[in-house]
Amino acid sequence: MQENYAVFFILALLAEILGTLSGFGSSILFVPLASLFLDFKIVLGITAVFHVFSNLSKLILFQKSINKNIAYRLGIPAIISVFLGALLIEYIPIKESEVLIQVSILIIALYSIFRQAKSIQQTHTNLYIEGSLYCHFSHD
Repeated sequence: MQENYAVFFILALLAEILGTLSGFGSSILFVPLASLFLDFKIVLGITAVFHVFSNLSKLILFQKSINKNIAYRLGIPAIISVFLGALLIEYIPIKESEVLIQVSILIIALYSIFRQAKSIQQTHTNLYIEGSLYCHFSHD
């Protein structure tokens, strides 16, 4: 059993490193890998913890260069959607949630691959939408 945890921790570390360096985000690699070892609700909880510490470290490291207006427009919708998602996970069956998240992650990965050269305009609406989707399909 301890060997499984060792493999899990090594894969989790690699997923975090590769996901962050690739620009896709750690969740795209971590969620499918962790789902092989753990229950889906636990995977979501661990992913949330990873995101909290990852984002806190970025806030500390880059605090002087953060545009606060953009941070609020991204952050507030993200926090609201995290709470809504946490409430919904109690009512949506686990298998359907797993499939929905995995398909969504695949779509975002493919979208990121094929639209690398294009950027999304920085409008208030796009910031709110990105903020509300960020917590679910993070590309930290």
